[in-house]
Order: sequence, then C-alpha cells, then structure tokens
Amino acid sequence: MAFDLKYINERIRADAAGFVEACEADYAEKVQRAAVAIAENRTRSPIVLLSGPSGSGKTTTAKRISDVLETLGVRAHTVAMDEYYMASREDGPHTPNGEPDFESPERLDLALIDSHFDDLENGQEIQIPHFSFSLQRRVEPKHPPMSLGKDEIAIFEGIHALNSRITERHPTAFKLYISARSDTMLDGKVVFKGTWTRLVRRTIRDDLFRGANAAVTLGMWANVRRGEKAYISPFKDQADLQFDTALPYEISAMREYAKTAFKKAPEGAERRDEFEKLTEILDLYELLDCNLVPPKALIREFIGGGTYKY
Repeated sequence: MAFDLKYINERIRADAAGFVEACEADYAEKVQRAAVAIAENRTRSPIVLLSGPSGSGKTTTAKRISDVLETLGVRAHTVAMDEYYMASREDGPHTPNGEPDFESPERLDLALIDSHFDDLENGQEIQIPHFSFSLQRRVEPKHPPMSLGKDEIAIFEGIHALNSRITERHPTAFKLYISARSDTMLDGKVVFKGTWTRLVRRTIRDDLFRGANAAVTLGMWANVRRGEKAYISPFKDQADLQFDTALPYEISAMREYAKTAFKKAPEGAERRDEFEKLTEILDLYELLDCNLVPPKALIREFIGGGTYKY
C-alpha cells in the first residue's frame, strides 16, 4: 500500500484531528486482529514471537496487543529479547570488514532463549536476564521471576524473534511480523520511501532519548539495513500474521522533530547531504500539531510524551 501526499495534506488542512483518529483506528484494528489470533492460539502455545526491523514499533505494538488481550481475559507479559544479548563489542560475530556485527542473531543467548521457552511451555518459572548496553555485559536481573498460569501468555519482541534457530524448536508459538513499509507518492512518483519512515523514527528517538546525533544514526544505518536483509527479512514469511505499522499522518507529526535532529549532524559529517535532502522532502508535508497524537499512539515510542514507558 502507498500513501498519497496530496491526500495527506488535504486531510490535515481540512480536519487534522479526524485524520489522526482515522489513522489510529486503522492501526488499532490491526492490533485487535493480532490479539484475537494470539488468544485463539494460546491453547497450542503460550509463547508469542514478535519480530520486525529497527524502527517498526515493536515495543508499542506488543504493549497495545497486551492491552487488547486483557479485555479478552488473557494476561500478557512482554519481554524484550535484547535482554538475552550476551556478547560484548569484542566478542561475538563480526562483519566482513572486521567491525562487530551487532545485527547478528549470534549475539543472543539462543540456548537460554530455547530453554526458557521450554520452561514456560511446561509451566515452570524462569529468570529473565538483564543486559546492560552501557556496560556491554550482563548485570543483576531487573525482572522478577516469571511463570505462566492459565490464560497467560508471554510476548517476546525483538528483531530476531522469527529466526529459524528459534521457531524450528517452537513451531506452535504464534509468530507476528511488523514493519513500516508504505511509500508515499506525489504525482505518481515515490517521494518518501517506507524505509525512510523507520529511519526518521530511529533518528528522532536516538536524538531525544539515546544521546546519539543524526550523523551517528545514519552512519549505522547501512549496517542496520544489511542486517535486516541478512537476518530479519528472510524469515518474515514464517509469520502467522504480518502488518504494516506506517501511519499516514506520522511524518507530518514528526516533521519538526526530524528537522531539529538532522540539524545536529555536524558540518562535514559523513552522508550529511542525505539529511539535507530528507529535510527538503519533509517540507512537502503539511505540519500536524503533535498535541493531536494520542498518548498510546505508536509514534509516541519515538517522540515521547505517551502513556507507555520504554
């Protein structure tokens, strides 16, 4: 599906609040459909595997699904698979040019994940580890021990959740894949690629909450995309359900956040011209007041000010 920029701008000028409400309703319907399917699958497995590339909104989607499951009488626990990282920068796999390959599934403790899934499926208690990215090692667990009772499920979300190393051992787990995939068209031509939506989301989040400027984010983006093509996309068709998390109004809402972040890339930074090009494209979008963005909206994961904690 592709969005039409003229339609987006017309809707924002005519009724911005109504446009946001309609876009959010479409996303909510996708979440509802996923939650119902997960609830129906719980007699086969209490494990849910939620995958998608960087910037897809996995964490918010997992939380929104959990909210819907509560209304269906199912309690959901959400677990970030990043907690199962075990390799420091020096250890683990490397890219062909010798850099640490942070995108590889080999950086996860796959044996422990497998063991924990077995334990949960058998009604046993597990202790989720905690990996400190600032210290590059495991530290004292921050989560209480977890077990699953009747009508309880665990949603494990991470970029490698659908890797065959995991799914082949747990074929009855419910598998969900999400991504922001919709291009935006203007006069029959693509003016904003779907992958740019995720880049904008990530750039804003890195700038606001992770202490990384736009040059750092873009500098990593080629390797992130390499990892997606090698380790994530090949497994998406194993999913029981897939959906697109792109929202037609979101670039208009995030426009000024993105432009502010782009300006922080220092003069002479590698690929800074790409941000300058993106800034020109962003100005094609009508500005949307961020006060209209609901507190549980997916893009609150990237711009902040929402209900959920990340």
